[in-house]
Amino acid sequence: MSHTIASKKKLLSRVRRIKGQSIALESVLEGEPDCMAVLQQVAAIKGAVNGLMKEVLEGHLREHLGADDLTQEERAEEVEQVITVLKSYLK
Repeated sequence: MSHTIASKKKLLSRVRRIKGQSIALESVLEGEPDCMAVLQQVAAIKGAVNGLMKEVLEGHLREHLGADDLTQEERAEEVEQVITVLKSYLK
C-alpha cells in the first residue's frame, strides 16, 4: 500500500487546512486588510504547505528510496526525481 494511500486521511486534513487558510486570506484581502494580518495568513499557509511537503517527502523517501528491492539504477532514478521536485519546490 502506498504511503499516500495509508496516510490519506491525514494528508487530506492538511490540504483542507491549507484550503481554509487560503479562503481566509482571500477574505482578508477583499476587505481593508491590515498588512500584518495578510503577512500572518501568508506565513500560516506557507507553514502548512511546508508541513504537507515534509509529510509526503518523508513517506516517499522511506517507502521508495528505503526499499530493499531497488537496483542501484532504480535508486539513482528515484534520487534524481526527488532532487528535481525539491529544486522546483525551493525556487
